[in-house]
Amino acid sequence: MAPWHRSSGRELRMGRPGMVDRMSVVTRYVPAAGWLRKYRRKWLRADVLGGITVWAVLVPEAMAYAGIAGVPPLMGLYTVPLPLFFYALLGSSRLMVVGPDSATALLSAGIVGSMALHGNYLVLTSALAVTVGALFLLFGVFRLGWLANLVSRPVMSGFLQGIVLVTIIGQVPGLIGIGPEHGLFFHRLAACLRALPAVHGMTLAVGGASLALLLVLHRKMPRLPSAMVTVIVMTLVSTILDLESRGVAVTGTLATSLPPLSLPRVSPGEYLDLVPGALTIVLLGYIESLGAAEVSSLQSGRDVDPDQELIALGFCNLGAGISSGFVAVGSLSKTSVAAVCGVKTQAAFLVSGILSLLTLLFLLPLLSNLPHATLAAIVIEAMLGLDQSAAIRQQFRFSRLEGLLAMVSLLGVLYFGVVEGVVAGVILSIIVLLERASHPGTAVLGRIPGHAVYRDIRRHPEAITVPGLLIFRFDSELVFPSSRFFLHQAMGEVKRARDPVQVFLINAETINDLDLTGAQALLRLEEKLRRKGIRFWVAQMQDPVIDKLRRLDGGEKLTDGHLYESVGDAVRAYKKFMSRSSVRVNKKGT
Repeated sequence: MAPWHRSSGRELRMGRPGMVDRMSVVTRYVPAAGWLRKYRRKWLRADVLGGITVWAVLVPEAMAYAGIAGVPPLMGLYTVPLPLFFYALLGSSRLMVVGPDSATALLSAGIVGSMALHGNYLVLTSALAVTVGALFLLFGVFRLGWLANLVSRPVMSGFLQGIVLVTIIGQVPGLIGIGPEHGLFFHRLAACLRALPAVHGMTLAVGGASLALLLVLHRKMPRLPSAMVTVIVMTLVSTILDLESRGVAVTGTLATSLPPLSLPRVSPGEYLDLVPGALTIVLLGYIESLGAAEVSSLQSGRDVDPDQELIALGFCNLGAGISSGFVAVGSLSKTSVAAVCGVKTQAAFLVSGILSLLTLLFLLPLLSNLPHATLAAIVIEAMLGLDQSAAIRQQFRFSRLEGLLAMVSLLGVLYFGVVEGVVAGVILSIIVLLERASHPGTAVLGRIPGHAVYRDIRRHPEAITVPGLLIFRFDSELVFPSSRFFLHQAMGEVKRARDPVQVFLINAETINDLDLTGAQALLRLEEKLRRKGIRFWVAQMQDPVIDKLRRLDGGEKLTDGHLYESVGDAVRAYKKFMSRSSVRVNKKGT
């Protein structure tokens, strides 16, 4: 057996190629095997300190986000350890933090709230996490991560802005001490306004002080875990002043125990009923996680495997579900905290997970006097950091259509509900995508004076055209949604040409793919032009497209005739063709 040896970088390597190959396979599916094998002692301090900091952020946020999901704070804490452990083993990002998230918590509340009967809300919440985990795994196995592309950035911005507004208005009752309100955004807003005379003064003072402390710490001391500091301060204040006796709601006694590990006991039919809503969470949660992974990739300089992320998130949510938690996804804010702390590897989040277990075992009695208003303030402060109004304004400046997509998603969330708003935005995105695919840009080209380049004559009036030669460009792949439009535009340009067209030259450099419908559209165009006495030439057609045309009956008409390497070559050939034609005409005249 070949001996083990050490490299100069103090990383263990194996001498036998077969062992290296097997290790690379293991690393592919269990990325922790890679970073553990190459772990350096000098990283330990940064990972331990970073893990402590992330724990200090995760614990109060998990308790607060539990309120968004409509479950007790303890379920938020149950959601922390196993997702951290699973992602540390299976995630391809070295810095991303997985845990409870405000957006998916609100989605969870909407999905489960429409199904829960007879007090089974909590178990359905955990069952939803299991369903989400199973779908993540399914997406990963079949490499379906591309489906997340159906949610455009404007739709995501509108959705997040809707989440911000809905979540804030949902936390206002807890912040100011009025009864909880249910229903859609505007109903809750109206109810809160009507209840203003009944505001509980002491609760409002606690909530206002908590929010002010969070904002000041976030602005003045951004490296400090402001949520944990606020929880400690307000718990001490609540204990010293006995705020519970003054009517301020507190968390009360929390059971100090590890979460029971078992599959949520719901019927197969209920699991199936959860699937449509779970699909929404998978799409949006995956997009959020990829955003967090991008931050990680920029900081660490290491690429992230999107398909492996799906697998990792699947196990994270299965872990959350079987430990009586709710949905967990990658968190951009907590990943940013990890990056600022200089975290090197996922070992940091193993530390965070262990500390979370210790919190469940020993520290919960210390939080019994934590005011609910403080948890509401933590949620509101987190939502302010997700505000998308600047992004939506930028989308309107870029394109009214992009801004409209954002507003449809936003108003859908506010008027119809979170899931319905997302679905409306996604459907509109698909419609816009199909419209763009079926109506791509086209141009008639001319040569820019003094240069050998050809540009759109409508945008460059100075461009020089050659009488009798029409150079047409189609700015997209030629596939079934766009083939009819292609044929219509091409023949329309022939009709609109100032001079009778002798040769129709298509600049095919932007046609990077075509399907059978598109190939047949090219053949129909060649036939229509031939009937009008117009020759059909092609320039700069890509090799894969040529290969497809040659497999088509009649495709040789397009590939074996006038096929040119460049537009310039085709123009020179046209001029020679016309000069020979004029010579033949002159000879006939004599």
